[in-house]
Amino acid sequence: MTLILQEDYHALPIVEQNRLRWIPPERAERQDIRPLRIGILNIMPLGEQYEFNILHPLGLSVLQIEPIWIRLESHTYRTWLPDHVEKVYVTYQEAVRQQPLDGLILTGAPVETIRFEDVNYWEETSTILREARRTIPSTLGLCWAGFAMAYLEGVDKFNYNRKLFGIYPLRNLDPSHPVTGELDDEFWCPQSRHAGLADEAMEQAQRDGRLKLLAHGADPGYTIFATADDRFLAHTGHPEYNATRLADEAERDQHNPEVPAPANFDFHNPVNRWRSHRNNFFGQWIRHCYMSISFRNGVSS
Repeated sequence: MTLILQEDYHALPIVEQNRLRWIPPERAERQDIRPLRIGILNIMPLGEQYEFNILHPLGLSVLQIEPIWIRLESHTYRTWLPDHVEKVYVTYQEAVRQQPLDGLILTGAPVETIRFEDVNYWEETSTILREARRTIPSTLGLCWAGFAMAYLEGVDKFNYNRKLFGIYPLRNLDPSHPVTGELDDEFWCPQSRHAGLADEAMEQAQRDGRLKLLAHGADPGYTIFATADDRFLAHTGHPEYNATRLADEAERDQHNPEVPAPANFDFHNPVNRWRSHRNNFFGQWIRHCYMSISFRNGVSS
């Protein structure tokens, strides 16, 4: 419906180019609408370029969304534009100080081959995840963030011999789940990672009641899953990517012998085969956050 954005936000031209509605905070305050405050903890490389990948599906929601950009205090944003972090981002504690968050998104990060304890911002990230699980209706973890959620539930990642890169089919395992229930029985999604989760360990976690397995692919493995309480939802793919982002990665790495050519994707003629999956997935997640808040406040619809 409407994104609440500052009038000098750097990505406004592309927001308007994609026909997403937006209003400044001052106008939003005058409206009798309670927006959903969605925190976005962004640790992607070139993160200011990545922001629209998250804003686009959020901006398609029928609800008013206020994105809150969150930074880590223990991370140095070396590949970002100078001053962008200080201008646009707040710490997690600043984000939740005056008003609670209605949902939280934790992005991927280029550290999937590193042990969690050796990542210099792991202590801060894991502390935020644990606090979010207690206080926020739902936290969505993408790519590496999904691995982090599995790790907190006792399932460690393992490194691939070669990067999993391209577009892969996935099968919906639970049409009754509030998020995956509206997804197609089979759908396509980008993958861009050097690590994965062993099927056997994930299946054992489901038998133990620690995880709910929601989507699986022959090559990607269990890609979408949730914790038993549904407070964590993980997607180890990149449903938020647009075709240009994936094509840029493919062009960057085309001469890297450790990165294969992207499967099912021609980066010279990029075709988006996962747009409906992205829109449905994020739309259902936003609805899940909204319904969780409504029931918590005693509202049935």
